[in-house]
Formats: sequence, C-alpha cells, structure tokens
Amino acid sequence: MKRILIILLTICVASACSDDFTDLAPISNRNEADFFNNEGDFIVSLNASYAGLQDNGVYGRAYWTMFEMRGDNTDQGPDATGLARVFTEINAFTEDPLNEQIDAAWSGSYRVIANCNVILDRIGSANVEEGLQNRIIGEALFLRSLMYYHLAIAFGNIPLQLTPFVPGDDLVQVDAATVYGQLVTDLETAESNLPISYPASDVGRATRGAAATLLAKVLLTIGQDGQAEIVLRRIVDQYGYQLLPNYADLWGAENENNAESIFEVQFISGGIGQGSAYTNDFSPSAILQTGQGFGRNRPTASMQNAYVTGDLRFEASMDTTWIDTDDVVVVQNFVTKYVSDPPIENDSDINFVVFRYADVLLMLAEALGESQESYDLINQVRARAGLTGIDATTPGTFEEKLLDERQVELAFENHRWPDLLRFGTVVEKLTEAEPDVINPASIRTLFFIPQRELDINPNFIQNE
Repeated sequence: MKRILIILLTICVASACSDDFTDLAPISNRNEADFFNNEGDFIVSLNASYAGLQDNGVYGRAYWTMFEMRGDNTDQGPDATGLARVFTEINAFTEDPLNEQIDAAWSGSYRVIANCNVILDRIGSANVEEGLQNRIIGEALFLRSLMYYHLAIAFGNIPLQLTPFVPGDDLVQVDAATVYGQLVTDLETAESNLPISYPASDVGRATRGAAATLLAKVLLTIGQDGQAEIVLRRIVDQYGYQLLPNYADLWGAENENNAESIFEVQFISGGIGQGSAYTNDFSPSAILQTGQGFGRNRPTASMQNAYVTGDLRFEASMDTTWIDTDDVVVVQNFVTKYVSDPPIENDSDINFVVFRYADVLLMLAEALGESQESYDLINQVRARAGLTGIDATTPGTFEEKLLDERQVELAFENHRWPDLLRFGTVVEKLTEAEPDVINPASIRTLFFIPQRELDINPNFIQNE
C-alpha cells in the first residue's frame, strides 16, 4: 500500500475541486468520459482517496488539532505567534470562522468525500468484476464515512453530499443525527463488502474490521449501545485482532500494520511528498536529527498526572525532559509515540493509527455498561500496561473509570475530543486541566463553520 501511494501526489492534485471547498467535483488528468471504465481506473482513483487522508486538513495536521488539542490531553504551549496562533486559538476556544486549521479540515475532508462520490457514482456501470466492484464500493463507503464522522463531530450541521456535485446544486445543511443515520447504513454495506484481510501488497486498505469499528463508534455516539455491542462482539470473535504483548511495540515505523492495528493512514518518507510531519510537529528541536521541532500538541500536566505509577504506557507515549543544544536539562512535556528519524524535515515514515483493537475492547465495555465482563475487558488492557485490575469497588463511577482508561490507553490518537463529548464531560475536564487558559464560558461543543463556506452558501447557518 505504501508503494502504491508513491505515485499518488499528482493524482491527488488532479482530483481537484470547484471554486469552493465544499462544492467539489474531482477530475482526472485524463478526460472523465474515458477514465472510469475499468478496474485500474477505479483503483487509481480509490488510491487517491487514501492519499487524501495524508492531507494537512485531515490526518496530516488538522485532525490532531481539533480532536486532541481541543480536549484536555494536549495544548499548544506558550508560543502564540505565526502559525502557532491558529493552534493556540483552537486550544483556548478563541478561534473565529477564519481559522486556517478549521478551514483546512473542512476542505480536506470534503475533498476525500468528493472523490469517493465519483467512484460510487461510476462503479455500477463500469466493466469491473463483481467481487472487486463490491470491494471498491466498500472501501469508498468507509473512507467517505470516516470523513463524515469527523465532520459531524466537529461541525454538527453540515452538507451531506452523497453524489458528485453538479454546479448549480444547492447544498443544504443537515444535523449530525441525519449524518450518523447515513453512516450506519453505509458502514453496514461497507463491512459486508470488505475482506477481513489483504495480501501483503495491499496492506493498509480498509478491511471489514475497520468498517465495523467505525460503525460501532457511530452507534455509541448516537446511544445505540445494544447495536454497538453486536458489532463489537463480531470484531472480537471473527476478525482476528489481538493486543500486542508490549505496548511500546505499537509505535515506530518498524511496527506498523501489526496484529492490533485495524486501520492506519499510511505515510512513506523519501522526499516524494508522502511523509508525515508528526515527528517535527510534536518533538523539541533538541531531540531531532533533521529540521526544526515545534513541540506542538504538547501533553498537559493533567495528561501527565493521568498515568498512575508503574503504568508502562507512560514512557511509550510521552516524555517530560530533554537535553538542549547547550547541554541544559529542559523540562517540558512532549509526545513520543511519533518520534522517528526523518531524512528531511516533515518527511517521517510514521503512520497514524486511526483504529486499533484496544479501542474495540474498551468500546465493548462501554456498550455493555458496568458488569464483570466489562471490567474483564478493561483489565485486559490494564494488564498489558503492568497494572492491577479494577472492579466495582474501585473508587469512581464506572463511566469515570472507563473514561480515565481510554485517556491513557489512547492518548494522542485523536479519540479524546469525541470521548469527552460522548461521555458529557467537556466542561468539567477542560476547566480542570487548563483553568488558566480556558474560560468555561467560552467552551463550545461545535466548531464554527468556515467563513468562506458561509460566503459562498448564504443559506448556511453558523454554529454558535
């Protein structure tokens, strides 16, 4: 899959858009009438959709800004100048509809959606073998659903475009409940269409387990815990994932696409525009061999304190000190899950793990509610971290204990903001973690719709 992505930078550019970022209609560098005819054409276009996940408006940067830094796990730190300004504003809830990261998330997500819509529109009439056709439909539905899930979490009221945009179409906002309802339908189809696994040459594509994991997450979001349980048990019983024995072995380019991994955004270094910027974005300059480190997405003191003594996940996830170029010990938290040695700046081989099996076990515990089975599931995850088990007698409510476990197990993996929303603890956790930064009155559960979208779609209503 990584080798396939090497050729896709120009395809992504050519998959294109109209004058605005919501009204997107991808094109190829061949005439459309001659392009979507055989299986090779559809695979190329589908690969361009995967490549779109690397975009700075999606997993490349905007998503960790909006779904990790927005919560209590991380902050931007004291630097609030230049590019750092947009991160500081998001962290402190002081951004406006002109914020560049918010605009990038909207446009990058809809760009992937637009490409998937063309694939889904054309595949039915193409000369493609039925089994492969179904798989392509499943992959396109999964990728489109992944984008819509993040857009619904972030913005709530969004256009739900399911067909290729035609100039002159009126885009209409729908509420998040409508989006989630569509995602349930689409992901059920995707799960049934996709294989459980792929040969080595196609590792990295969406699998049946990836579609099912996103489906379960959507079902939990809309309160359908019973249906989520059915889906999650299917993943546990049928799809062959397992916890790695050592938490530290989840991270690093040499450990990608492992037995615990369900879906990863694939990056590859080599100066071809397919590398990730995580190492440079998150690391201090003093620990890098190449380029500048910005120390963004910095773990908060609250995040550090969430790890109990003896938790093996701490050292694999974050660090608190480094030695600067003047041999001075500097104390500042930074994320270590994405540390690597990129050959050039912002060109790391590190993938982004979107879903993994530990999340499935914790979601199943959530779907079940407090029970012995739920604690057994949580304790599977804790045992790997070197911790003793918890039970009903452990202080705190079941929801508090589960949310705490999700925080330390899935730290810096973009789950925190959706978790805080789903558990209804946004204000409590944020004001506890960053009382000197965040004014409780400024906390909002939805991001502003980008101003450029309001300018070109006067029927859109801004979030408050």
